[in-house]
Amino acid sequence: MGVFRNNCLDIVIAALIPTLILFHLVCAPYTKVEESFNIQATHDILTYGVRDFIFPARSGKLQLEDHYDHLTFTGPVPRTFVGALLLAGVSWPFTKIFRGVNPQIIVRAILGLWNALCLLYYRNSVESAFGRPTANWFILFQASVFHIMYYASRTLPNFFAFGLVTIALGQLLRRSHIQSYSGANRTQTFLLIVTTTGVIFRSELALFLIPHIFILFLNGRLTIACIVTFGILGTAIGLSFTIPIDSFFWQRFPLWPELSAFSYNILHAQSSNWGTSPWHFYFTSALPRLLFNPLTYILCIPFAAFQPALKRSVAELVLPNLAFVALYSLQPHKEWRFIIYVVPPLLTAAAMGANWIWTRRSKSALYRVLSLALVISVMVSLGANGIMLAISRLNYPGAEALNRLHALVPEHQSHYPGGNGEKIVNVHMDTLSCMTGITRFLQLPAPPLADLESASSTNHAAENNLFWVYDKTEDEEKLLDPLFWEKFDWVLAERPKRVIGKWEIVETVEGYAGLRVLRPGDEDDSIGRRREEKGRSKLGKMIWERNVEGVWRLVEKYGRKVTGGWWVDVKMEPRISILKRQRDIPIPTGGDW
Repeated sequence: MGVFRNNCLDIVIAALIPTLILFHLVCAPYTKVEESFNIQATHDILTYGVRDFIFPARSGKLQLEDHYDHLTFTGPVPRTFVGALLLAGVSWPFTKIFRGVNPQIIVRAILGLWNALCLLYYRNSVESAFGRPTANWFILFQASVFHIMYYASRTLPNFFAFGLVTIALGQLLRRSHIQSYSGANRTQTFLLIVTTTGVIFRSELALFLIPHIFILFLNGRLTIACIVTFGILGTAIGLSFTIPIDSFFWQRFPLWPELSAFSYNILHAQSSNWGTSPWHFYFTSALPRLLFNPLTYILCIPFAAFQPALKRSVAELVLPNLAFVALYSLQPHKEWRFIIYVVPPLLTAAAMGANWIWTRRSKSALYRVLSLALVISVMVSLGANGIMLAISRLNYPGAEALNRLHALVPEHQSHYPGGNGEKIVNVHMDTLSCMTGITRFLQLPAPPLADLESASSTNHAAENNLFWVYDKTEDEEKLLDPLFWEKFDWVLAERPKRVIGKWEIVETVEGYAGLRVLRPGDEDDSIGRRREEKGRSKLGKMIWERNVEGVWRLVEKYGRKVTGGWWVDVKMEPRISILKRQRDIPIPTGGDW
C-alpha cells in the first residue's frame, strides 16, 4: 500500500509540469514579437503547405513571396524553418480533429507538451541518479519557475532548443541500472544532440558545450577522438537539415541561418543595437529570476555543495553551467532566455540539497525549521507564479484589439461592396498592435490556396460574406501619405493622431502599465476589471474569471484587512485605439429627395 501511495504521489507531482504549462497557455494564449517568426512560419506552412511551392505551376519564389510572411517582413537575419516545419507537421492532424479550437493554441500546446515531456525525461534521469525524493524536489522547484512554465509553449528559438538540450543533459546523469548503455555512450549522445541543436537552432550552444566538454574530458568521460568525431557528426547532421530546408524557404542557396545570425550578432557586433547590460547581469538579475525560489540558490545549492557525499555530483552539475553563464557574460547584449538551458541542472543541485534537509527533518529542530521553510517557499513560489501570470496576460492589447474589431465590424457594417457580392473590410494594424499579440492565426481564416491565385495580397480572408484585407505597413514615408490611408475602413493604432483623415475612436484597449500602491479606501479597478474580451478562448476566459481572478480577489480581500487597507495594484493604461473611418454621406439632389 505504501508503494502504491508513493507511486501516486510521484505521478501527481510529475503531472504539475504539463498541467501548469497548459494552464499558462490557456490563460495567456497570445504571443509577442519575439515569437513572431516561428508562429507566423508555422501558420503559413499549415495554411499554404509546401508541396505546391516545391512543384509550382509558376516560379516558386514568386509564390512564396505572395503567401509567406517572412519574405515580406524578413527581420535583420534569417531564422531557421526547421522548428516551424516540424511543429506544423505534428500539429496538422490535431488542427483537423479540434476544428473549434484556434490552431495557434494547438500549435503552442504541442510545443509546450514536448518541452514538458523533455523535463519529465530529465526528471527520470534525476531519479535514476539521485533517487525518487530528489526527483520530486526537482519537479517542485521546476514547476514553480515562472519563466519555464510561461514560455515552454512559446515559439522562441530558445524553446525549440530547450527540450533537446534538456534530454542531452539527462544523458550525463549516471544511471547505474542501465548496464547496456555505458557512460561513454551517454556522453557521446550528449555531445551529438547539443551540437546538432546548436547548428540548427541556437549558435550560443557552442559556448554551452565548451565548459561541459572540458569537465567531461578531465573526468575521463570524453576523449579527444570522441570530441572530434561526434562534434563533426553533429555538425553534419545539423547542416543536412538546416541548409536544404532553409535555403528553400528563404530562396537563397546555400543558407545556414545560425551562421548568418552569428556573423550579424558577434562578428559585426550588431546585437548591441538591441540594448546592452552590465557584465554581472546574468548572475545578479537573470539567474535569480530564472531559479525563482530564492532558497534554491541561497540555501539548497550551497548546503549540498558542502556535503562530502554530494559535493562531487553538485560540482559536475553547477560548475560547467556557471562557467557557460560567465562566458556568455562577455557578450554585451544579454537576455535571460539565452541561458535558459542551465535551469534544470542548477535546480537538480538544489533538489539534492533540499532532499538532504528533508530526510533529516526528524533529527534536529534546525532541519525541521529548514524543511518547513522549503515547503513554504515552494507554495509561495507557486503563488507568485500565479500573480506573474495574472500580470503577464495583460501585455497583449494588440491581440485583444483585433479580436474586438472582428466582433465590432458586423455591428457597424462599415465596408465597401466587392466585385462578387462580398463586402471588403480593409484594416491597417500599426507596429505596436503587431508586436503585442497579433498573428496570422488571429486573422480570420484564409481561403484555400487555389482561391488566392488572383489575389493581390496574402493577407485576405473571407468569412460570413465579409472579405478582410489586413495591412501591416511600417514604412514611415507611406504612413505620412494621406492617400495611403484612403483605402482603410478600420485602423488599430497606438497613436490615433498620426492616422491621417477623418476617424472615430470606437473603442480603446488597455494594457499593463506597471504597479501602483493602493491606500486605504482606494478601489482596485485594474486586474479584476471586467473588460469585454471577445475572441479569447472560452476555456481561457472561464479559467480566468472563475479561478485566477477569484483567487486574486480573495487574496486581496483578506490581505487588505491584514495591511489596514494598503495593497499593490496593477495599473492599466490605454494602448491600442480602434478607429473607424468617418465617410462623407452624399446629399441627395433632385428626384432623390
